[in-house]
Amino acid sequence: MRRIRLVPDNTRIQFMRGRLAGLVVSMILSVASVVLFFYPGMNYGIDFKGGIVMEVRTPQPAEFAALRSTLSDTGVGEVGLQQFGTPEDVLIRIGRQPGDDAAQQRAVQRVRASLEQFAPGTQVRRVETVGARISEELFIGGMTALGLALLIMLLYIWFRFEWQFGFGAVVTLILDLTKAIGFLAVTQIEFNLVTVAALLTIIGYSVNDKVVVYDRMRENLRKFKAMPLRQLIDQSINETLNRTIGTSATTFLSCLPLAIIGGEALHGFAWTMMFGIVVGTSSSIFIAAPILLYLGEGRLRRGPVAESAPAPDGAAERP
Repeated sequence: MRRIRLVPDNTRIQFMRGRLAGLVVSMILSVASVVLFFYPGMNYGIDFKGGIVMEVRTPQPAEFAALRSTLSDTGVGEVGLQQFGTPEDVLIRIGRQPGDDAAQQRAVQRVRASLEQFAPGTQVRRVETVGARISEELFIGGMTALGLALLIMLLYIWFRFEWQFGFGAVVTLILDLTKAIGFLAVTQIEFNLVTVAALLTIIGYSVNDKVVVYDRMRENLRKFKAMPLRQLIDQSINETLNRTIGTSATTFLSCLPLAIIGGEALHGFAWTMMFGIVVGTSSSIFIAAPILLYLGEGRLRRGPVAESAPAPDGAAERP
């Protein structure tokens, strides 16, 4: 049975012709992401800022304007409403109340009574309360896990490859992570522990994709002693293109159902993962490879870089 190939065999796409454009666009997006991190900022979830989350189901499709007006009269402060699942499902977010845990419980009871008066028969399906101290510990723990994962991945690549490969991976991974944070700031997807798990997964996925491409480049450096570095990098990317796109497409499609029908708990994870897959795959070609080209000229491969040299016979291999 013939295998289905997403990319034709023996492609000769000259990716390095767009190396400068790829780096410039990536830097602009990353700088914009840093700005967005501070303004408008992240939509921190209850895990990181504390407060109360209530998941309720009303007998009829929820009327958000009337429901918000009713809950505002309970004296619990600003109330956030979000529909998820069916039109009857509503997620209510309340800021942390002044006082101890008893004050949080009193706020929950006031909201329950107001909901029952507004729509008799309303079911409170879930209540979560996170205190300020716990939310601070969760935030520190999540950021520590993110930092350690990034550091370990970077050390792994740095010691496995020559320093030019390691430096390219370090820069590219940081740019990938900043773009994912910018995506969260733009979409205002709730930044919580589930989203941190998505960012950790993106780091691992991006590293894996770059290791596959870098391994082929290193093999070709040993195999083709006289091939100009630019041509060698293009050839290596073309040889691994089918595997790269196939893996990315499979992972992306597996996350798509979670984003559409996975519910509130998995919504942020799935959309963040899909964005990270696209960014991680493209950065291996348009960021990590150009950085290697600029750093490797005269070091990894002596001699001038040819603009368009024909590949030697039999040089192209199937991944």
